[in-house]
Amino acid sequence: MAEIRRLPEALVNRIAAGEVVERPAAALKELVENAIDAGATRIAITLAEGGLDRIEVTDDGCGMTPDDMALALERHATSKLPGESIELVDTLGFRGEALPSIASVATFTLESRVRGASQGWRRVVDHGVLVEEGPAALPPGTRVRVEHLFAKVPARRKFLRSARSEYAACLDVVRRLAMARPEIGYTLDHAGRTILSLQPRQDLADRVAQVVARELKDNGVAIDIERPTPGGSMRLGGVAGLPTYNRGVADHQYLFVNGRPVKDRLLVGAVRGAYSDMLARDRHAVLALFLELPPEEVDVNVHPAKTEVRFRDAAAVRGFIVSGLRQALGTGDRRSAQAPDAGAMGRWTREPTGERPAPALASIFAGRDWSKPSASVREASQVWRAHEADVLAAPQGRAEEAEALPESAEDYPLGVARGQVAQTYIVAEAADGLVIVDQHAAHERLVLERLRAAGAGDATARPQALLIPDVVEMDEVDCDRLEGAADKLAELGLAIERFGPAAMLVRSLPHALAKADPAKLLRDIADDIARHGEALLLGEKLDLVLATMACHGSVRAGRTLSVTEMNALLREMERTPRSGQCNHGRPTWVKLSMADVEKLFGRK
Repeated sequence: MAEIRRLPEALVNRIAAGEVVERPAAALKELVENAIDAGATRIAITLAEGGLDRIEVTDDGCGMTPDDMALALERHATSKLPGESIELVDTLGFRGEALPSIASVATFTLESRVRGASQGWRRVVDHGVLVEEGPAALPPGTRVRVEHLFAKVPARRKFLRSARSEYAACLDVVRRLAMARPEIGYTLDHAGRTILSLQPRQDLADRVAQVVARELKDNGVAIDIERPTPGGSMRLGGVAGLPTYNRGVADHQYLFVNGRPVKDRLLVGAVRGAYSDMLARDRHAVLALFLELPPEEVDVNVHPAKTEVRFRDAAAVRGFIVSGLRQALGTGDRRSAQAPDAGAMGRWTREPTGERPAPALASIFAGRDWSKPSASVREASQVWRAHEADVLAAPQGRAEEAEALPESAEDYPLGVARGQVAQTYIVAEAADGLVIVDQHAAHERLVLERLRAAGAGDATARPQALLIPDVVEMDEVDCDRLEGAADKLAELGLAIERFGPAAMLVRSLPHALAKADPAKLLRDIADDIARHGEALLLGEKLDLVLATMACHGSVRAGRTLSVTEMNALLREMERTPRSGQCNHGRPTWVKLSMADVEKLFGRK
């Protein structure tokens, strides 16, 4: 048997560094978190070669005495845990964990001065070995410099990415921490350029817009929702982008728990569920969400870098985020994208000159009928505001009495309909511009919201008993999960019961999923319970069914509408939440301001 021996201290620190310091961005995260916990009001960050050559973090925090500096470079020493209840930690990190780990794999310089001291102190550690110590001249606060990361650990150095990739990771870390603490000012310099310059004491919405994208402030809704819990309360704040303002990747979703930036699968799944019927599957929301809850309700120590968390009641947290996001978007997202696509607007040009001769004036008007236009407008076969049963049927049926045509656009945000283009787009005149509406996309959203408001969602959950109950063989652990959620599933119309150790008996399916494959449905739900601890996938499936019904029952592109029908559609859009985008995340309307129209004709 091999002899058991103690590892050298330097090797222990390098092993710890492998858990905490995976790349320059991880080291930068630890250093900036230390500066935040030190009470800094301004933090200056300098990078060279994406952090591979140098990382420098300077703060104006409380500083450290020489004795504290020596202790901070020992393992398992910290100033951030006043008691022994590790689950109640409310700071971002542990100074005594990060600093010795970083110092063991780089040239590490620590300089600090407490307020009131005549001078500061300096310690230099080269890959775990103290090489220099003495007085230092610096203002109150702390300056940490990390140089040549993994220079003496080639096995780790060669697995680092390019300087550009490492810089991108460092920038993401700074952005997340800057949003977590808008009261702190930040500067980030890289390769001699100032990348970020954020002033202290900023409003959260302004900080998020400056860090993420300036357009988010005009294309997002503020969130501030609170819900009581047995141990206190949960609060959700931040900014959520409108569904029409989205990205092709999910790298613009910033999530925070008790002021700590995290990348948690449960939270990401909750965001995806909240936007499920408002975004296409390949598009992702842009947002910054801040979740606050009692410390005993969340475990932040499940990952060495504290980027993942575990909730005591994960289902309640997910439900709170989904409902909170939907509530916020339902009150504020009647808006669409704030302006038409710039590329499309660029093609609104005057008649080109020089490329081809303009036709003679007479030929332009030749054959045109100059008689007085007919006052009659072709009526559609079915008024769009008919009863749900008629809307979902073929476009043939009764017509309702037309509403009076409004004459002025002053009282209507979406204006008054003036016509229809290509039997697809409604053109309306608003008080401050020209509104163009995609009739199918808009009506698709209206039908879905009307079905929900009328209780159609409950109707789709009506159980439809199977003539012969279906036996689904599954893993025993999955059966245990489904059995625990059987009562919730029964409320949604899915009646199941245990049928032996490794099988479930399906007695009924929701009416809307009557043709679904019971085996596939149960496996998907079991996987969802494993991920989130709650059977939410079925409810989301029913939402998708409603969205499909709304799509098939809505006014189609290519259908002629009367002016009365157009105006009825516009008025309903003004009253309906989430009417700014269809069920697939596309905008339902855009507005061209009068100033832009006048520019097109050279009036301005």
